[in-house]
Amino acid sequence: MAHGQFIAYYRVSTKRQGVSGLGLEAQQEAVRSYLNGGNWQLLAEVVEVESGKRNDRPKLAEALKLCRLHKATLVIAKLDRLARNVAFVSALMEAGVEFVAVDFPQANRLTVHILAAVAEHEAKAISERTRAALAAAKARGVKLGNAKGTGAVMTEAHRVKAAAAKRAKADERATLLSDVLAEVQAAGATSLRQIARALNQRGIPTVRGGEWSAAQVSRMLDRAA
Repeated sequence: MAHGQFIAYYRVSTKRQGVSGLGLEAQQEAVRSYLNGGNWQLLAEVVEVESGKRNDRPKLAEALKLCRLHKATLVIAKLDRLARNVAFVSALMEAGVEFVAVDFPQANRLTVHILAAVAEHEAKAISERTRAALAAAKARGVKLGNAKGTGAVMTEAHRVKAAAAKRAKADERATLLSDVLAEVQAAGATSLRQIARALNQRGIPTVRGGEWSAAQVSRMLDRAA
């Protein structure tokens, strides 16, 4: 049983199929059957019409942007052809968006496992480089101090890295919201409170997943400037 918010991504191979709906209706039916019965909301359905000659996926980029904006899950009808598409897999991995495939729901967990394995490998590599650097420093006669002192240095390094990641995430969120911000302002929302109310009414969460306040809108506008 499905729960939460979803953005559907459909892919048809030719312009003729995109216009006629051949293959599209079957994908739509598969997605809606999968979601049926749960506490879910299908926010948008995005259709990619491919000629077979182009590698760019503008509609996929649009679907992934909507997923990041609404913190929604990307749902696709069939994974088989898309899984063999390097552009699709690469874009999905870079976006960091949760996804589910109707014909292979376990793929969602499999993807998480793969990402976890990569993260584990990177953490191990960092740990090994740290040990090597400490050993080299000790060999040069540098006093490393006790475990508590070493831990304090590592904690500070992690804090700086975490702060940088937080700033980058907030900057990305501000960029994603630029189009929506222009729309709500054009619709008459000019004050910080009005903009916050408009974003909340559209169901767009803050970077932490909560509702907008005037202060948060002010910080977002500063980043977008």
